[in-house]
Amino acid sequence: MTPALGILLFLATVTAMEGFAYVMHRWVMHGPGWFLHASHHRPRTGRWELNDLYAVIFAIPSIVLLLGGVQLGWWWGSTWIGAGIAAYGAIYFGFHDVIVHRRVATRYLPRSAYMKRIVQAHRLHHVVETRRGTVSFGFLWAPPAETLKAELNRRGNAGVRAATTEVAR
Repeated sequence: MTPALGILLFLATVTAMEGFAYVMHRWVMHGPGWFLHASHHRPRTGRWELNDLYAVIFAIPSIVLLLGGVQLGWWWGSTWIGAGIAAYGAIYFGFHDVIVHRRVATRYLPRSAYMKRIVQAHRLHHVVETRRGTVSFGFLWAPPAETLKAELNRRGNAGVRAATTEVAR
């Protein structure tokens, strides 16, 4: 094992996690896992929401792989994959919870075209408060806002939530 291979495996894992997150968000969280995720599509009344349990659930493979790779003598790649999953979780937390939903106090304003695009895409995702009918399930990649708005209009879901004025920013 060379450090370059480990770093490559780490970066491949972070990249693959976006696909995994998309699938889990679209077909699990907005499917059979809606009983937890629904709390995230409603105004939060306290510091925590049931949806936060997904962070715990998704951290388990990372913890197990890191433990196995570092302490239990598993395949060397286990450590790098576990670290990649953890890194994606940290990126997700920073983007989703800190920047978009401001669950941690911040003065960050997206300035780059990329950051504006993914923040607006996630806000458009929240325009619809139902299990089905929403758009944009990724976290680090999103279609252009115009595409998402057109899809919402096509489905008849535009303006379903009062927060649409926030989306227009």
